[in-house]
Amino acid sequence: MPNGHHLIAGHWVAGETTFQNMPVTGPARDFAVGTAAHVDAACRAAEDAFPIYSALPREVRAAFLDRIAHEIEARGPAITAIGTVETGLPAGRLDGERGRTTGQLRLFAAHIRSTNFLDLRHDAAQPDRQPAARPDIRMMQLAIGPVGVFGASNFPLAFSTAGGDTASALAAGCPVVVKGHPAHPGTAEVVAEAIDAAIKATGMHPGVFSLIQSPGREAGEALVQHPAIKAVGFTGSLGAGRALFNLCAARPEPIPFFGELGSVNPMFLLPAAVANRGEAIAKGWAGSLTLFAGQFCTNPGLAVVLAGPEGDAFTAAAQTAVAAIGPQVMLTEGIANSYRRGADHVAAQAGVRELVATTCTLRNASPYLFEVSGEDWLGNHVLAEEVFGPLGIVIRARDAAQMLAVAQALEGQLTATLHMDDADTEAARALLPTLARKAGRVLANGFPTGVEVVDAQVHGGPYPASTNFGATSVGTLAIRRWLRPVAFQNLPESLLPKELQGL
Repeated sequence: MPNGHHLIAGHWVAGETTFQNMPVTGPARDFAVGTAAHVDAACRAAEDAFPIYSALPREVRAAFLDRIAHEIEARGPAITAIGTVETGLPAGRLDGERGRTTGQLRLFAAHIRSTNFLDLRHDAAQPDRQPAARPDIRMMQLAIGPVGVFGASNFPLAFSTAGGDTASALAAGCPVVVKGHPAHPGTAEVVAEAIDAAIKATGMHPGVFSLIQSPGREAGEALVQHPAIKAVGFTGSLGAGRALFNLCAARPEPIPFFGELGSVNPMFLLPAAVANRGEAIAKGWAGSLTLFAGQFCTNPGLAVVLAGPEGDAFTAAAQTAVAAIGPQVMLTEGIANSYRRGADHVAAQAGVRELVATTCTLRNASPYLFEVSGEDWLGNHVLAEEVFGPLGIVIRARDAAQMLAVAQALEGQLTATLHMDDADTEAARALLPTLARKAGRVLANGFPTGVEVVDAQVHGGPYPASTNFGATSVGTLAIRRWLRPVAFQNLPESLLPKELQGL
């Protein structure tokens, strides 16, 4: 059972006040409320650990990541048991997410066993060059320092305590201080126990990882403003992320804030694909839109289809498919309430027609489906905003030119999807430059839920999908967020980092 304490540099620390988790069933449990003093202790320990941890051989850090994965797996049943109670997610989903979490840790372990991520470069000296000699310059990527990570509400494992931000930062050589999400503090604590066990088993400096629990703003604001923290990873809402981003920018020493802030993930349904398989696309969309109560950042909330008989048939099929999906438990009552407010707000907009209208109570969510013309969507920015939950909007574009106008009017997205057949190639070619400009990942004939953790993956996009369009929070490229290039000019070979010696 959770002890309700913070983990700070190898010690379980209580607090003067407590908050309670929000279980779907069973009694609530008390957890210590983190303060600025707790954050300061964790950050100071991380700074103390940094020169030691970052200097470790890559193989030692890789073995540490592998050991964390092992310790998480050893606690698998306990993690699933408390995770299902706190989040309402089914056991199968949490088991799968735990596998993704340990897979990420092992992926980064394998990644740093190679030197590719260091981007090693060497321009040899040219002492005889005229009119001036050229110096010897060697470059590599080095860890930036302690990193702050915020746990996500919708991924209690893969984007939280030992998730992708933590795994990639530890792989880079950066100690991590995690601010746990109050939606699942017990789950966070069990995972922190696994990391602590790995630290002890491998002899790591205890300051390499800390977990601070808190339901309020004090701990999070203290974390992003602490002078020891050199970058922050965040997955969450646009409002909270933008507030933290502003704090990072306003520091005496501004630091990068890598925020993944959500997306409506539009789909563009081209005419031949709709004519040939519109019903199948509609059913697939309903499943992806409502997957786990629409609480993925990649649930596709917009479907853009041309007006006409084929578009009518697609819309009718989507209406039938969405209406058949029953209520699901949401992560928290607050998220459920926000979802209901968002649905009511969309329904109240001019030109919006309800296709599937449901009644949601307590922590449950049923799907909503709306329809709007291309003109009305283009004239109302509210209809382009994310509603976190299983809410979809069908946009009926007048013609191909208006479909392109919809694409051009979009803000930054995590994903954009083309549903197309061979006969749609030219129409897709006209849309693709805009979609590639707007989104971090462009798909054809699929659905964006289900983010592969691979080298080529990009989970990010132009603002407001994320705060840094050049970064990803999924895939091995995520490690680049926690590294900075350093050039060494004319240094003796013996003083160079090992990886640059003999280059």
